[in-house]
Amino acid sequence: MSLCKTLKVSRSGYYHWLCRKPSKREQVNQSIAGVIARVHAETMQVYGSPRMHIELADRGYTVSIGRVARLMSANDLNAKQGKRNKVRQLHRNSIPPVDNILNRQFHADLPNIKWVSDITFIETREGFLYLAVVLDLYSRAIVGWSMSSKIDEQLVQDALTMAVDQRELNSGLILHSDQGSQYKAKYYQLRLQNLGIICSMSRKGECHDNAVAESFFHSLKTELICGTIFRDRLTARQAIFKYIEVFYNRKRRHSTLNYQAPLDFEIMNAA
Repeated sequence: MSLCKTLKVSRSGYYHWLCRKPSKREQVNQSIAGVIARVHAETMQVYGSPRMHIELADRGYTVSIGRVARLMSANDLNAKQGKRNKVRQLHRNSIPPVDNILNRQFHADLPNIKWVSDITFIETREGFLYLAVVLDLYSRAIVGWSMSSKIDEQLVQDALTMAVDQRELNSGLILHSDQGSQYKAKYYQLRLQNLGIICSMSRKGECHDNAVAESFFHSLKTELICGTIFRDRLTARQAIFKYIEVFYNRKRRHSTLNYQAPLDFEIMNAA
């Protein structure tokens, strides 16, 4: 055989290699890779090696994070990556209509003492679908959300209604948002006052003042949407509902929470 001569390998050695069974380690790697592939699909392909390593450990598999990373790389199992946005120009000297009471203090020792809210849009072939959320900084859980074809005051009112209906309001609860007209609307502000909720707003152009809400939207668009244009608003609604209520709140491991899911974190740390 010309190839054997070129590589200076005996024909018997070549056929032995060709018929050789996988080693025990190779067999174990194939088995673990199969488990990783299943978990990768179950978690919407959003876990990198750190989260995957913890997920495998929870399922009883003893394997190092380095081995997980190698197996994921060898089998092209990568976490979804979003597109980088261009840096916005910031206006640091603007005077906000409401004080930034939160002041980028994104840690909370108890649930329902610091909430953040924001709005984003999702493209569909039927037109934009707008999503408003209310997020609890204690557990990063989405405690209220609403979707609409209109980006109006009712959108944020409905998200607030869900949050208030699901949660017990603590005295001194802060609700932080940007300076959008929906949040500055007369009846929305009046409702916050009646509920005893303290309003806080980002400075104009300072997206980092509401960084946690922005981070959630980044995760949503990276892990769920990732360049997809939904057929219609109903399809988008169904996908977003499943992402928030089935995956994000209950299953998705959050690095800020020592890789626990938001609602699991609340249960584990309940008084």
